[in-house]
Amino acid sequence: MSKGNALLGFVSGLAVGAVLGLLLAPAKGSETRQKISTKGTDLAESLKAKFDEFIDDLTQSSSQAKTETTDCPEQ
Repeated sequence: MSKGNALLGFVSGLAVGAVLGLLLAPAKGSETRQKISTKGTDLAESLKAKFDEFIDDLTQSSSQAKTETTDCPEQ
């Protein structure tokens, strides 16, 4: 299993667990909806940060590969 799939599985499990925990907790409906909304926003921000980090790493790797290819002497 790749790291990306493992991370996606972990995050998905975490999200499902958090939502189920909130739904089963003894709280008013309005409080529960607010908690779910907050958790959803937090999760979305976390995923965006991870995606941005992935894109930055990919861009850096691409630039490094291009530089290495350009620096190779022709045969």
